[in-house]
Amino acid sequence: MELIISLLSGAVGGNVVGKVLGKLDQGTLINSISGIVGGGLGGTILGALGAGGAAAGDAASGGLNLGSIIGQVAGGGVGGGVVLALVGAVKNMMAK
Repeated sequence: MELIISLLSGAVGGNVVGKVLGKLDQGTLINSISGIVGGGLGGTILGALGAGGAAAGDAASGGLNLGSIIGQVAGGGVGGGVVLALVGAVKNMMAK
């Protein structure tokens, strides 16, 4: 469940960053794909650091307490935004 939350919030994060930073906007599809990849990476990194749903105390509730959900949404959203920013910057540099 944590992965799904990270992927969805990554897609949202990628699209938000794309719209806010117009020069990095790659269109809804590419923004979403980049965001999904970044959301998966962000959620995985948070899980490896112990801040994800597998943190101590979350095992009994299946990792679905409010704190872990907020962490997954934040990690996925930030990860999605970062990956989109990297994709947009690379594409803009290649276009020059």
